[in-house]
Amino acid sequence: MTHTCFPSNFIWGAATASYQIEGAWNEDGKGESIWDRFSHTPGAVANGDTGDVACDHYHRWCEDVALMKTLGLQAYRFSIAWPRLLPAGRGDVNQAGLDFYDRLVDALLEAGITPFVTLYHWDLPQALQDAGGWPARATAEAFVEYADLASRALGDRVAHWITLNEPFVSAVVGYLDGRHAPGHTNLDEMLAAAHHLLLGHGWAVPVIRQNRPQAEVGIVLNLGGQHPASPSPADRAAAWRQDGVIHRWFLDPLAGRGYPADVVQWRGRPMDFVMGGDLEHIAAPLDFLGVNYYTRGIVRSQEIPENENEPRTVFPNPEHTEMGWEVYPEGLYEILGRLHFCYPFPALYVTENGAAYPDQVGPSGEVDDARRVSYLEQHLVQAGRAIAVGVPLRGYFAWSLLDNFEWAHGYSKRFGLVYVDYRTQQRILKRSAHWYGRVIAANGVMD
Repeated sequence: MTHTCFPSNFIWGAATASYQIEGAWNEDGKGESIWDRFSHTPGAVANGDTGDVACDHYHRWCEDVALMKTLGLQAYRFSIAWPRLLPAGRGDVNQAGLDFYDRLVDALLEAGITPFVTLYHWDLPQALQDAGGWPARATAEAFVEYADLASRALGDRVAHWITLNEPFVSAVVGYLDGRHAPGHTNLDEMLAAAHHLLLGHGWAVPVIRQNRPQAEVGIVLNLGGQHPASPSPADRAAAWRQDGVIHRWFLDPLAGRGYPADVVQWRGRPMDFVMGGDLEHIAAPLDFLGVNYYTRGIVRSQEIPENENEPRTVFPNPEHTEMGWEVYPEGLYEILGRLHFCYPFPALYVTENGAAYPDQVGPSGEVDDARRVSYLEQHLVQAGRAIAVGVPLRGYFAWSLLDNFEWAHGYSKRFGLVYVDYRTQQRILKRSAHWYGRVIAANGVMD
């Protein structure tokens, strides 16, 4: 066995999102979010699940911070619920919401855990959705007001800020596929939403820096290589197009390159929502890019009949997670290398990486999630490989700290290092949690 060591200043953390864990959906002045509305829509979420209670983190945050300290976490990435601070999206401030995050940040710092705050992890205030949502430019303006409020309130203690989590998912899955809130299926809405998400990000970056000088500000994207299923020109073209839709549509404007011309042409839709100066704002310099990596894509062309294409030469590994995602650790090494060598981002973090498995509590009261341990271990080895070739990877956040509300899957998928009994809210450290604690203590993994 060999030991994969990490730099002495490498940051080890875990991540969550507000709607997935907090509960208290209508308490203490919180406004309705698009996920409150969506999850209460019949048929939208598996088993009719909602985030009304989730992990009850709003009331059990002290217990959860103690769990983080037990694991030895050095950092905790969490998101703020926008409608908990601004129930209508802008305007009147809900002091009780500010107080909640104020207490949470203080507790983290007291426990020696560095807070990484995500401003937007998909729970848009419903009032803003009613006024047009992300397809409306005014929502980007409202986001800046929200970012200003949060960074003024917490910026004296929070130095690491993430504007958006996975704008691809917010735009495409929410406004085109309809599988996430707000459940729309309109291409033009999706394109405008993607632009205004990026614009809100770009406008917010200098505001956060003004409120917290020397702050580290970044954005988080969901990334994973899109591999052609064969060497055929058709498959290679399809994979490049898919890469453009998922990756380059967001990476390129953030890097100051504008929207990729090939995807613009393929979409064939007017981009009249792009106004003068927008692309310059979107390209506001970043301190880091966050990478959420789970799997890769294997792309087969749909432009020609299967029997006219070349035989497939790329096949998925046999191991898949309960989400149906292929376990492909090498993809983390590939995407980190691509980001470093092809884009100008000064630093990278793995802001999410993890796997869902059908965890159960055993007769002894333990949760033996050996497959998750293997998944995390293999990906950490690939992260170490990336650092060895010069990738400026600064930290790793396991997804997720807790089992939680997994969006349209409800409570049917468990990603957590900590098992949550949703009936009693009991927390149980899984085998993976104990293993991860040893990784943190050793600053490395055995492989």
